[in-house]
Amino acid sequence: EFQQVTYLVKLCGTTTIDDAQMAVDYGAHYSGLVVEVSFSERSITVDHAKQLRQQTLIPTVVLFFDQTTDWILSAVDRISPFAVQLLGYESPAQVNELKKNTEVEIWKSLFMPVGKTTNAAELTGQAISYVDAGANSILLDTVDLSQNRFGGTGKTADWEVAAEITKNCPLPVFLSGGLNQQNVAEAIRVVQPSGIDLCSGVEMSRGKRDREKVRGLMAEVERVTR
Repeated sequence: EFQQVTYLVKLCGTTTIDDAQMAVDYGAHYSGLVVEVSFSERSITVDHAKQLRQQTLIPTVVLFFDQTTDWILSAVDRISPFAVQLLGYESPAQVNELKKNTEVEIWKSLFMPVGKTTNAAELTGQAISYVDAGANSILLDTVDLSQNRFGGTGKTADWEVAAEITKNCPLPVFLSGGLNQQNVAEAIRVVQPSGIDLCSGVEMSRGKRDREKVRGLMAEVERVTR
């Protein structure tokens, strides 16, 4: 049966102060910034991320992809985010190293293939290894290797598998990948995550947020979770 909880919502791929303000206006909990990620059209520089973070009233999560620990620590120092989200093949050892050297939260993305899959046990094992290393949250996202895209695919993964991982993970789990106003109620019902993370589902084009879609999405989340 439906759990009476307020779901956390992160709007990711923020590129402008207007987009950050939309997240604030409609009650999102986090604003996500993609920083120096070469394959993403939503990528911004460390300096731009610092400016956006300073002008945003909700906690900022910065996304990095396969950077060295020193590079991450230096970027964190400049941006001062609430959390770092590791988007690539970063190891549990690197998560542990970051936990020892910074006060910010460390979130780790795990990737599920587009469509149906059966490797719940393997992915749960991965999640637990990051939990043990000190991660604060786990994010389940969709990877589309055919396009070399890690996240921001606009495609869904297997929610039954996501539900299994979520149930067995002691940390908050965010679900992302292809979520929008039309399917978010079903995603929350099936997976029961702690929160959801959206990017393309609230955009008019890659990197440009759509006010109506944000409003509609947040109203739908509120409707299904109250």
